[in-house]
Amino acid sequence: MVNEIMELTWPIKLRIGLAAAVGIALIGVLGWPLVAPVEPFGVVSIVSGAISNSDTIVLIVLGFVSGFVSYFFCWPMGSQIGVFAAPAGLAYLAAKSGDMGKLFQLNPTVTQREELLSRMRWEALLWLAVVGAGFLGVLLASRITHSADYGNESASKPVKRDALYFVNPALAVLGSVVVSQFFIGIFARDFSVTDAGVNTAVGQPVLAQIVLALLVSFGIAGFLVKEVLNLGYVPVIISTCLVSPFAIMFYGRQDVMAYFANNWPAVFFPHATLAVLPIQMVSYGTIGAIAGYWIGIRIDYWHKFGL
Repeated sequence: MVNEIMELTWPIKLRIGLAAAVGIALIGVLGWPLVAPVEPFGVVSIVSGAISNSDTIVLIVLGFVSGFVSYFFCWPMGSQIGVFAAPAGLAYLAAKSGDMGKLFQLNPTVTQREELLSRMRWEALLWLAVVGAGFLGVLLASRITHSADYGNESASKPVKRDALYFVNPALAVLGSVVVSQFFIGIFARDFSVTDAGVNTAVGQPVLAQIVLALLVSFGIAGFLVKEVLNLGYVPVIISTCLVSPFAIMFYGRQDVMAYFANNWPAVFFPHATLAVLPIQMVSYGTIGAIAGYWIGIRIDYWHKFGL
């Protein structure tokens, strides 16, 4: 079965598709009425006012159930593949959402935009909680079935907790924030214009470009964390909720927002990261991080066996 994972055979692809289908059915379809924006072409975000505290709880429960159910659909590799369910469901919701450009059009003044970014600063934690609930569902299912954790042969060995045990994960999270933000700035540029006041003004990228940028950026981060620090994808996934706060801190300052409000249309931003919604960052970023990690595992496997 390990060989199947490394070679990405059609049964593995089928299981990945099943995991995604479970997540889309439970979180994407059943969860859509909980997060659907009031305005046409509105965004899926807490700033829309459509998501209540009870809706949040239901979403987290749906995330847990999606992970738990997908584990059995993907048996006997549920531990590795079932984790795709929750982010796939969120990705479906993100695909139906409007974009940041629409939000800025509805909030044209500097004060409105500052308040908007302030409310969205830590919104990614909500979506990360849904992803985390999905992972817990997979973990509970694996404990019930007492299945082996493929690709983690050291899981049953005692772990020596030296200084690096805590330092490396922290470095992985911070490094992932830096790496992903850098590459998002490269790949999420639909079009950009040089501006003497702020260096560059970046137009709102289309959804397909955002998806590609996040998959590639967090995929690179996941690959580097695996190859350099020999860690899994969890630190990279955690970083998905930190990229937006850092971007808001650096590029969402009052003077920058004032300059753009006075000189540029609402669909232009000082950095491409600000054009990405939190739900997009977490959902597509999580999928990219997991894929990047497994690409690293696959390359190590090829090197080990001289393939």
